Amino acid sequence: MTGFSFLHAADLHLDSPLIGLAGRSPDFAERVENASRAALDALVELAIAEDCRFVLLAGDVFDGDLRNIRAGLYFVSRMRRLAEAGVPVVVILGNHDAENRFMSRLELSDNVRLISARKPETVRIDGLDVAIHGRSFPQRDVTENLARAYPPPVPGCFNIGLLHTALIGHEGEHAAYAPCSLEQLRLHGYDYWALGHVHDRQVLSERPHVVYPGNLQGRSVRETGAKGASLVRVLDGEVTAVEHRALDAVRWDSAVVRLDGVADRPAALDRIRAAMVEALDKAGGRPLALRLRLTGETPLAGAFALGRGELRDDVETLAAGLSGDLWLEKLSLGLTPPSARSPSLDPTVAGRLDAEITAIADDASFAARRDARLAEVLAKLPQSARAAEFAAQIRAEAGARAATLARALVEGDDAL
Repeated sequence: MTGFSFLHAADLHLDSPLIGLAGRSPDFAERVENASRAALDALVELAIAEDCRFVLLAGDVFDGDLRNIRAGLYFVSRMRRLAEAGVPVVVILGNHDAENRFMSRLELSDNVRLISARKPETVRIDGLDVAIHGRSFPQRDVTENLARAYPPPVPGCFNIGLLHTALIGHEGEHAAYAPCSLEQLRLHGYDYWALGHVHDRQVLSERPHVVYPGNLQGRSVRETGAKGASLVRVLDGEVTAVEHRALDAVRWDSAVVRLDGVADRPAALDRIRAAMVEALDKAGGRPLALRLRLTGETPLAGAFALGRGELRDDVETLAAGLSGDLWLEKLSLGLTPPSARSPSLDPTVAGRLDAEITAIADDASFAARRDARLAEVLAKLPQSARAAEFAAQIRAEAGARAATLARALVEGDDAL
């Protein structure tokens, strides 16, 4: 058996929106609205450039019920590009694809083999001793162990299992569809398991290889870091390398900026700027949606808590100066004032001030007024778990925040 390479991708979710962009930054959203298509373009060009003998798509090509046929037509055009380069594509349907009303109407080029949902099938690749075994989802909610019915390995072939699954113990936040165990896959006799469904890249075993490539394009700040596909190299029936290739068109990332001991606003902004520069470098020139969290003990805690809007404006100004493709997705504060008392405020006075403010915050009448005001604010917000979480956080932090702001005012904090 000679050497060859193939590309393993999953969870393309074509035309899925990037969550959180449109409402907060319509300009940025407009620039990156075709991110999933651009990632597919990169996948196709990589397969051609690396002379891949075939491409595997392990489910969820589309994002649920395909209401816009244009996503389907775009997929067809990209598959035709691979056909022109002589690259076969083997596809299974995942839980999102199974909802798709248009999939059966797409006129796919002859190089694309869509595996049946009725029973497992085996696909052979011309000119190679390769057998690809798989089965598509017949409907969204598949709770049976599909892998159990996969055929035994074909003797003399490099055998690949193509499976959309929430592997038991590795499903994370994903629905437990088509569950099976890692041990079951390892004992099945295949040389490589090409998995889909879980959006984090994971190499769960190397003998044989059991791989989640992750999704092709991150869709929210919950899907941070490089996204792409796995380029697999095989020599004499053995996997010699599984390389993750970043193909995402837009990068999501998060960073924690520690401000311990930072006493003035310019120094704090310098640290924030450094964190943004580092994130931009990691993004490799891609548009970047970045979430920042400021933590640590600093005299600026009160000023920043009181002037959140002004702080965000300053940070967004920094971002705009660094790159036109950097968007501040969220700025959150986890700052506390220094435990040591400032010499400008007598420690005894500071202690009494803290105690009195905390007592007021815990007083029933204060709590009633606080809850009434919170109810007014929440009534204006969309009903969601986040709104309830916001209210609970405000209730829990009311006393500490009041003490921080009061001390900053009494001490005459210049940053205020």
